[in-house]
Amino acid sequence: MASRTHLLSACLLTFTIGFSSHSFGFSFPFSSHEPLHEITNQTRNLAPNILKMALSAYEHAKQKGLVDKQIVTIIDYSKPSTEKRLWVVDLKHKKILFNTLVAHGRNSGSDVARKFSNDYHSLTSSLGVFLTGRTYFGHNGYSLVMEGLERGINDKAQARHIVFHPAHYVSEDFIKRTGRIGRSWGCPALSPHIAPQVIDTIKNGTLVFAYYPDKNWLNRSNFLQTI
Repeated sequence: MASRTHLLSACLLTFTIGFSSHSFGFSFPFSSHEPLHEITNQTRNLAPNILKMALSAYEHAKQKGLVDKQIVTIIDYSKPSTEKRLWVVDLKHKKILFNTLVAHGRNSGSDVARKFSNDYHSLTSSLGVFLTGRTYFGHNGYSLVMEGLERGINDKAQARHIVFHPAHYVSEDFIKRTGRIGRSWGCPALSPHIAPQVIDTIKNGTLVFAYYPDKNWLNRSNFLQTI
């Protein structure tokens, strides 16, 4: 009887942990919510549910053997361009390394992005899960290649030359003059003052999670399904 009681208690505990770890329908790589609080407490504007989705995507990518570095970059395109809507998170130390401005594509919207595409010459941003690649010096300076990991959502990113790069129009001064930051041709462009540091931190095989509450993507993404 005692052993049955112990087994039942163990099963109930497992169920409780499993339920809390898969809230919102997304898998979660940690056994408690404490890391969420540790990370979100370091910034005012990173929503816990978006962090949770990014961590789910990271866990899926890790299980697929796509990543081993414990760095995730999160972009929340539901926020206006005047907000610091990009975060680089060190998962190992549960620390936010960067929180900064990032541009969206010209045809995605003005201050707020509302349209996203995987199409060539669309001049829009793409959503979803990406893997960073090599760095290079191009027309926009020191840049970082991104590989889109989601078919039909962002898998044309490399062919479209969607990269991290510095841009003069990503700055507080530009916001003061125009009421928003400038827009790219679809790239997540960064301030020249911080772009090299961010690029060097996230280059060569780290995950990028670009979010917007798009139901089509949220329902289709293999990186956001329960493991």
